Amino acid sequence: MSGAALGIEIVFVFFLALFLLHRYGDFKKQHRLVIIATLLAWYLCFLIVFILPLDVSTTIYNRCKLAVNSSPAESNGSYVTLAPSKQKCFKPWSYIPDGIMPIFWRVVYWTSQFLTWILLPFMQSYARSGGFSITGKIKTALIENAIYYGTYLLIFGAFLIYVAVNPNFNLQWNQLQTIGIAAANTWGLFLLVLLLGYGLVEIPRSHWNGAKRGYLLMKTYFKAAKLMTEKADAEENLEDIMEEVRKVSESIKYNHPLRKCVDTILKKCPTEYQERMGRNMDDYEDFDERQNSYPSEKSLAKLHKQVIYSVQRHRRTQVQWQILLEQAFYLEDVAKNESSATRQFVHTFHSQEPENKIIQYFYTPTVEWYWECLLRPWFYRVLAVVLATFSVIVVWSECTFFSTKPVLSLFAVFIQLAEKTYNYIYIEMACFLTIFFLSICVYSTVFRIRVFNYYYLASHHQTDAYSLLFSGMLFCRLTPPLCLNFLGLTHMDATISHKNTQPTAYTSIMGSMRVLSFVADGFYIYYPMLVVILCIATYFSLGTRCLNLLGFQQFMGDSEMTSDLIDEGKELIRREKRKRQRQEEGENRRREWKERYGNRDDSTRSRAVHTDQKESSFSETNANRSLSKYTRSNGRTERDRIELLQDAEPLDFNADSINDDPLESDSGR
Repeated sequence: MSGAALGIEIVFVFFLALFLLHRYGDFKKQHRLVIIATLLAWYLCFLIVFILPLDVSTTIYNRCKLAVNSSPAESNGSYVTLAPSKQKCFKPWSYIPDGIMPIFWRVVYWTSQFLTWILLPFMQSYARSGGFSITGKIKTALIENAIYYGTYLLIFGAFLIYVAVNPNFNLQWNQLQTIGIAAANTWGLFLLVLLLGYGLVEIPRSHWNGAKRGYLLMKTYFKAAKLMTEKADAEENLEDIMEEVRKVSESIKYNHPLRKCVDTILKKCPTEYQERMGRNMDDYEDFDERQNSYPSEKSLAKLHKQVIYSVQRHRRTQVQWQILLEQAFYLEDVAKNESSATRQFVHTFHSQEPENKIIQYFYTPTVEWYWECLLRPWFYRVLAVVLATFSVIVVWSECTFFSTKPVLSLFAVFIQLAEKTYNYIYIEMACFLTIFFLSICVYSTVFRIRVFNYYYLASHHQTDAYSLLFSGMLFCRLTPPLCLNFLGLTHMDATISHKNTQPTAYTSIMGSMRVLSFVADGFYIYYPMLVVILCIATYFSLGTRCLNLLGFQQFMGDSEMTSDLIDEGKELIRREKRKRQRQEEGENRRREWKERYGNRDDSTRSRAVHTDQKESSFSETNANRSLSKYTRSNGRTERDRIELLQDAEPLDFNADSINDDPLESDSGR
């Protein structure tokens, strides 16, 4: 099993990152480089979270071996026996051989740092650029990131000057490397505590509120009102942008040098707008630079950027509106079925997507009623209590992990108790659950936050390239300080425990933070205590109230604006529900008519075809007979026709009735 656990987790984490990226990104429409870069960033961050417990168990076993080597011992197969106490030091099932983990962490860490500080910011600017060539996009990205990179060089220079001025340090490559790691981790820890303080309170509270049907339905109505406003704004913005594109397309003719840029912009427009503009492009006039003023390539690049953003926003709001409607209809069905006497869940609308037959077989209407109306609220309450307990333990440990005598951090107590008995399964499970809960609190906040529509992770393949790359940047910057904070909570970091023991492989590649004493002994220890204040502020919704005062409508039960938006959203949902009911009634009537009269129409149609065939054959027979009968009198008939034409009197035409159009006169005649 040596190294097998590492290989299994590497493969599992890859498919996990691929699944999440498929849920939020769009593999068909987005650029391959964007997909690959985001997938690599997410994959490396998730990999650190899943592999770190294996590093902890391997480090505990290596400490045991060092203790054995320092005392008389006897070796026996897969474990080592201490001579004085006859204690057995078992090798963990997930043991990773020496030399693998340091190389693995070094590759993972520096690759993630290269992504978050150099490649992903550049790709962000490249993806949002409206340039029409690769060279133009690269130039725009370099200009936009000049200030960005200069700021980080200034921060690194400040750390470098501090170490150079301090006479206690001799600058070496390892110390410079440690300064860079400390600067990156300091920035990440500053943001980590802010996100963690929000997630520790909001995740248990959201699950507790998930058991309240009325609460969820009212919040869905509130979201519907806000989303309708955003949807209308997106449609209006798209119309304005398309009007500008139409004017540019009409002003720049087919043989203008910038016509290729206009065609590139038109390809990014929705199909209905392309067809509408294409019908007006029937003029092939030559352009004249002296008579007309044409837009520059820079202004076209700006318009191209606006088109990409407005189309993506419009498409996202349309999809989110349909998803929100389905959610609102389902919550209304749950509220209606709670008082059902038959205890069978009845849907107002049938699912538009075909359901899996296996799920449909086991998840019957009766099972669905018991789960949705009876069991699910209690399950959410129990889960909320468990998550709240974890949050309290995390907050307590964040405030007391610096204390080593006595050990007050509960996570450190759990790990040290398991270390005495060398219960590696318990150690790995405890470490995994701890770091997994911390990651959920931080990453879920990253997925929830929204920065003025410029950064917004939307599910169902509606996240744009800029937001995907930005999320990869945040993950790569938050994960290393998150893992260091976890090692500090469990006292596996020698900087916190103040013990001369073998460090974990992950800590060893970070270097000794003693190079910067004010960071190691000050910021890393006391700044995480700020999580208490942030949790209190989140519990009392201080941030929500501040945003509401600034004009950003937030869901608050005691606000008049919230009540108005709930009523507006309820009316919007009711209107959409009536509209969908009329559509389904129309489809049902057409289906019933087809089932009732479809066969009769087919039989009538077949009889009509058969009758027409008989009549046509009968007419052909009579025609042949009349042709043979009257062939001899053909000459006389022709003479009679000529005489009738000669005897005809001329008709009297009025002047007003004469039509100048020869086609209409022929048709009238």
